[in-house]
Amino acid sequence: MPDYADFRQRLDAVLRTLDVQRVREFLIAEKQWSPGTPADPEFAMWTMIAGSPTLRDLHGRAIEWLATHGHAEEAQLFQARQSGLAGKAARKSGKGGGSRKHTGGKRDKA
Repeated sequence: MPDYADFRQRLDAVLRTLDVQRVREFLIAEKQWSPGTPADPEFAMWTMIAGSPTLRDLHGRAIEWLATHGHAEEAQLFQARQSGLAGKAARKSGKGGGSRKHTGGKRDKA
């Protein structure tokens, strides 16, 4: 879907500004939001940032904002997701702190 990919790239660029008004104006212009919705655009912006795979460098700030602005449950969900993704990436690259013992190439006999 090239249209969605283009939209997502432009949305992430606007989200990266951390400017709620710019995000709101962009989403209204793209007919994703209507004037006056959502009720809490700042919460929506930080949630979108926390959920965007391409904005990983901002996830910590988003989680902190959510946790300190009455959205602790959402912050915990995103934190758990971020921790799970980090663990998965480490295991995939072979850098994970897994529970397997290295036996120098010898197999333990049971």
